[in-house]
Amino acid sequence: MKGIKIIALLLLVNCTALCYAQDYGAILPMKERARVINELLEDKIQNYLPTLMADTGIDMWIVVSREYNEDPIIKTLLPAEWLAARRRTILVFFNNGSMIETLAVARYDVGSAFKSAWNKEQQPDQWARLQEIVEERDPKVIGINQSEYFGLADGIVATDKEQLLEALGTKLAKRVVSAEKLALAWLETRTDKEMVIYPHIERISHNIIAEAFSEKVITPGVTTTEDVVWFMRDKIRSLGLQTWFHPTVDIQRADPERFDHLRTFSKRPDTQVIMPGDLLHCDFGITYLRLNTDQQEHAYVLRPGETDAPEYLKKALATGNRLQDIFTDNFKEGRTGNEVLAMSRAQAIEEGITPSIYTHPIGYHGHAAGTTLGMWDSQGGVPVTGDYPLHLNSAYSIELNASVFIKEWGKDVRIMLEEEAFFDENGVRYIDGRQTDLIIINKPFSTL
Repeated sequence: MKGIKIIALLLLVNCTALCYAQDYGAILPMKERARVINELLEDKIQNYLPTLMADTGIDMWIVVSREYNEDPIIKTLLPAEWLAARRRTILVFFNNGSMIETLAVARYDVGSAFKSAWNKEQQPDQWARLQEIVEERDPKVIGINQSEYFGLADGIVATDKEQLLEALGTKLAKRVVSAEKLALAWLETRTDKEMVIYPHIERISHNIIAEAFSEKVITPGVTTTEDVVWFMRDKIRSLGLQTWFHPTVDIQRADPERFDHLRTFSKRPDTQVIMPGDLLHCDFGITYLRLNTDQQEHAYVLRPGETDAPEYLKKALATGNRLQDIFTDNFKEGRTGNEVLAMSRAQAIEEGITPSIYTHPIGYHGHAAGTTLGMWDSQGGVPVTGDYPLHLNSAYSIELNASVFIKEWGKDVRIMLEEEAFFDENGVRYIDGRQTDLIIINKPFSTL
């Protein structure tokens, strides 16, 4: 709890230490961000990794990367001050039964978490030094990041693997296995300290969407969807943040055009001028403190004389919310993504909803490691990654859409929603809430 309080205080330190943005709360300067990132890393190594290694049966984990050709996982292990591996960086974790020993087969410490275990003047060969470290500890099972189906767990390159096995020698090389389960567990497990911070990150992201979908940015008949997209990109930069994907903004309206998944997901919508009566949709996310957001929300542009969105669009959004509830209510530890997908689709269809579900884990990466729960073009299930079971203390972008026929428009409208949620023994909860009301653009001025 002490560590959690420290992080909470860091998010609220006095004004002189922070850069404030109106309506965005406290966004930490770089020095304080580094302190938080490093504290989160050390906490996870010390308090979570021992259990993860024991549960997956690996007593030594070796992570190897070369500068600018990094294993995706090593980037989650490096201190905040390191933006890339240096030369060849080799990190070793050894579970000796009572604690995790963390070593860097490098000429210098890798942050405060990994102490240097290589003196080049005494042993000129880095691989030979690694062999000495492994032989001294005599692990039964040695894990490396190699995986056929999970890209984030497949970070060791062919050359490094070949040289590693050669350096270990025949006896030790026979103990080398894929660390796939451990790598996935490391990536998908969200810690208590991370979950103190995540709502703040989500709120920043939500507030950027709210500002983008407002009269400050949108003038109907003038502003284009691409104008809104680039406002979002500029806003991210002005706040000192990053994004992991280029945002999109698109329109559904009372015209003959039909919704097409391929156009929406594989080909960016053409630039359109935003008009009164439009139903807007965005797909947006940021990266802050090594955690990512991925959100989709809708806004309605009022027509002259309107003070609120039409009832039929409100009901359509409620249908999308109902699909979210059906889906998240089926989350259960040990169920596979394909099982949850099939159960949820069947229940939704029985209730008269036309569903499309394509949910993914989120955390260190936007499309993160863990259970795949459908893809927009694989509604019958996803081989292998969809067969991976749900684990507690993991986070997901609850991404889906419900097709709703709008009689007044003479066509189906897709309510496309995406919000981050946390899954633990109490079930699924949205990290910073979810959209249950349309954002209204061009609200009339209140009269005195």
